[in-house]
Amino acid sequence: MKVFLSGSIRGGRQILHVYIRICSLLQEQGHEVLSSHVADPELEEKESVMSEEEIFKRDMGFMEKSECLIAEVSMPSIGVGYEICSALKYGLPVLCIHSPQANVSAMVLGNTNPGLLVKEYSTGQELQEIIVNFLSGLEEIHE
Repeated sequence: MKVFLSGSIRGGRQILHVYIRICSLLQEQGHEVLSSHVADPELEEKESVMSEEEIFKRDMGFMEKSECLIAEVSMPSIGVGYEICSALKYGLPVLCIHSPQANVSAMVLGNTNPGLLVKEYSTGQELQEIIVNFLSGLEEIHE
């Protein structure tokens, strides 16, 4: 499955290790992570030579090719919110995941769109189970 992984970049990279874990898990499961740059420790340096328009076009191009979006929403980010909204407008299934201590936006938690699933995880094992269950449910729909 082609997955768009969304995580905070300019809003803060404090949980980069979580993005790396999610990206690795997805790739190990045989999924294509179109936005794998989110898990790149050198991303900010690499994007510093790109214009905002180039970044936007790249990311929206990945979105158009994706079959779903997985967003780690523990770290508040305008960009992640924009990507969630865009994915829902495109009709893509969206999984938002967050840690228990995260102050997640009411715009995510209160959204009743049937294409949006919000899940809390406390451990790496829970994170993995949530992602695997979400994607296996989507794969059953595509069969």
